Amino acid sequence: MVAIALRLAAMAMLSTMFMLAKLAGEAGVALPELMFWRQGMSLPLIAGVLLATGRIRLLRTNRMASHARRATTGTVGLCCNLGAATLLPLPVATTLGFTTPLFAVLIAALVLRETVGKWRWTAVVLGFVGVLVIARPGDAPVPALGLAAGLGAGVIVAIVSFQIRDLARTEAPIACVFWFAFYGSLFTAILLPFYAQPHGFREWMLLAAIGLSGALAQFLITAALRFGQVATVVVMDYSALIWSTLYGWVIWDHLPVAAMWLGAPLIVAAGLIITSREHFLSRRISPTSALDEAAIEEAQPEKIPVGT
Repeated sequence: MVAIALRLAAMAMLSTMFMLAKLAGEAGVALPELMFWRQGMSLPLIAGVLLATGRIRLLRTNRMASHARRATTGTVGLCCNLGAATLLPLPVATTLGFTTPLFAVLIAALVLRETVGKWRWTAVVLGFVGVLVIARPGDAPVPALGLAAGLGAGVIVAIVSFQIRDLARTEAPIACVFWFAFYGSLFTAILLPFYAQPHGFREWMLLAAIGLSGALAQFLITAALRFGQVATVVVMDYSALIWSTLYGWVIWDHLPVAAMWLGAPLIVAAGLIITSREHFLSRRISPTSALDEAAIEEAQPEKIPVGT
């Protein structure tokens, strides 16, 4: 329950960050600058809180290389996420982010060479049908660059989830957030001289709020993965669609078009099928068993070895 509550709060913060990023983009702030301040604003905040509370030791790590790899992947994902938020209506960008479980299955099958059964393959097909419905090819299609950014975010988040899960076994959640922001700031600072420009008070307040909400979201996401299994907490990610739709309606007076109402349930249903299937398999069989998913799907309940 703690993990679920943390993940729900994370989705609220993440949706708020994307809403603020969209406002900043409309105010003329370039994407590389958004990325830099999203990371850079959180560094003094985290360090200040840890120093004030005497917990700066939490940033100690023996896995600097792992943090750097996670930050490299995460920075690319941040670019895709912020790009989708600025190029697309928020509900569309959010829904495309829900393709992460679909890409996780593809990575497991094609890269990790894991056996994937008919349930998860069916979910993958169902999910990408939903993407096609939302993209509306030939009928007022979604901008291609925004669509690529949204789907790219789904791929990267799938990879990052494995990396965070590994780091969370030995690192404090706040350390994962800090070193991601540290390396991300270094990476994006290279582009800053080409895109930085003067800003007014409103733009600086937006950038500060983006950094704060982004840091809180990242901390909550990492903490949730520490307290609960991925298959359990990721279901809460769909609550982000409620926030993005609400922001789109209140701030931009935009409600999702008919294609969104048709495509989003397909993608959400696909994600739920994959998540429930992963949860079922983890309960019915241990990771050390030689049986794969295909065998489980064909086996009778009494033939499945429990607790092996």
